[in-house]
Amino acid sequence: MPRPLQAVIHTQALRHNLGRLRQSAPQTRVWAVVKANAYGHGLAQVFDGLRGADGFALLDLNEAQTLRDLGWRGPVLLLEGVFEQRDLELCSRLDLWHVVHHEAQIDMLSKHKTQVPQRVFLKMNSGMNRLGFTPQAFRSAWVRLNALPQVDEISLMTHFARADDAHGVEDQLSVFAQHSNDFPGERSLANSAAVLRHGAREDVTADWVRTGIAMYGSSPDHGLHDAAHWDLRPAMSLRSRLVGMQPLKAGDSVGYGGTFTATQDMTVGIVACGYADGYPRHAPTGSPVLVNGVRTRTLGRVSMDMLCVDLSGLPSVVIGDEVTLWGCASSGELLCIDEVAAAAGTVGYELMCALAARVAVTAD
Repeated sequence: MPRPLQAVIHTQALRHNLGRLRQSAPQTRVWAVVKANAYGHGLAQVFDGLRGADGFALLDLNEAQTLRDLGWRGPVLLLEGVFEQRDLELCSRLDLWHVVHHEAQIDMLSKHKTQVPQRVFLKMNSGMNRLGFTPQAFRSAWVRLNALPQVDEISLMTHFARADDAHGVEDQLSVFAQHSNDFPGERSLANSAAVLRHGAREDVTADWVRTGIAMYGSSPDHGLHDAAHWDLRPAMSLRSRLVGMQPLKAGDSVGYGGTFTATQDMTVGIVACGYADGYPRHAPTGSPVLVNGVRTRTLGRVSMDMLCVDLSGLPSVVIGDEVTLWGCASSGELLCIDEVAAAAGTVGYELMCALAARVAVTAD
């Protein structure tokens, strides 16, 4: 039989989370952000759950082709735009919208031979300081684009750096408004955190919101609010089984380096999941895990293909019993991916995206 480790993608949870985000910002349209293979969930696996979105946003041309092959005929937005001249040919063939964030992309457009003008999103760097034209250069970029016959409608966008904390969106919102208010075109500013925290504000949600992490059931401001606070449901459950059990006596250690030593007699369970599957190697002893839906903890160092769990207080456990690394146990108990990520000193985004290709992924 195959190795007993799989990721289950919950279609109904995706629909619920998308609906929850629409509820928070009912006056706007929604880009479902599916970059990085839908945050590790798989484009094909999430498509049915997210096809109620108004458009899909991603980075990779191959993923855009996959969406078209799946039957999506609506808007598809390339969030980093094109990387070389020939990419524009595929944009024309697949009817892709794309972000323009530097002068070289305008140069490429000016040389592109097409009968059908393209829809572009002109990006301002309002304070994130990654991609985008500076506020002072934004007007000249818009003028250049607007003069090109290769360009149809120009929409305007920016990206909030701190929508997930108390600093909020005000500074960037002010910069964006100051340097774009006299331009026509639709606006897109808000990410998941901005939608959930400021969704009632039309100046924040504007015409399009770009929702990523919250659609997959992770809180965009974990530490302040958990997923349950926002009524988000996990879209991925990573489940395995016990493949071994070992009795320990007080003083015995477990795993490489012997980083955990038993203080009393106990039993440890061996789980078919390790860092080669995407579970974080740096997750310490005490990271939460569910065995048959009952919360317990990891022990010792995570190995390439295995990790150890504490079976104390679980006397009826046998080899083959279910272990939930994150998500929803078959019996319904929940272990939020954000909690596992926090124990490992990282964020839910990384755990989702780190899921290894060797892990079987199915949709329910």
